Amino acid sequence: MSPAHCFTYGSLMWADIMARVCGREFASEPASLAGHARHPVRGQDYPGLRPAEGSTVAGRLYRDVDAAAWARLDAFEGDDYERTPVTVTLASGEAVSAWVYRFKAEAAAAQLLPGEWDVAAFEREGHARFTARYVGFQALEP
Repeated sequence: MSPAHCFTYGSLMWADIMARVCGREFASEPASLAGHARHPVRGQDYPGLRPAEGSTVAGRLYRDVDAAAWARLDAFEGDDYERTPVTVTLASGEAVSAWVYRFKAEAAAAQLLPGEWDVAAFEREGHARFTARYVGFQALEP
């Protein structure tokens, strides 16, 4: 897979977490994704994304993610997510093609809770718990 952009909407919006998962840093900027909603995942600090007409999710676009990082991201995201092509909007209004990890429909029905994922709560409390829980970032292998 040639380099492509990755839209993130949860724990990977934090550059330190993204870098630990990918094994390196990438240039990034704020972006938003229309037609989707972000929900809490039962028992987790991170959210899940599902299609939702009329909703928009704010997130972060990482530029030119390489094949090695995609392999690590695929392993990190696991079986409940599918990598899906989307078009995101930058702060400038420019539309950009990207990939996003979206919850598979069957996983979403069983694990996504109602309501919006609380970004501020993740910043305050969830980030430290999440990082402690996923101490094996460096063990991610394709």
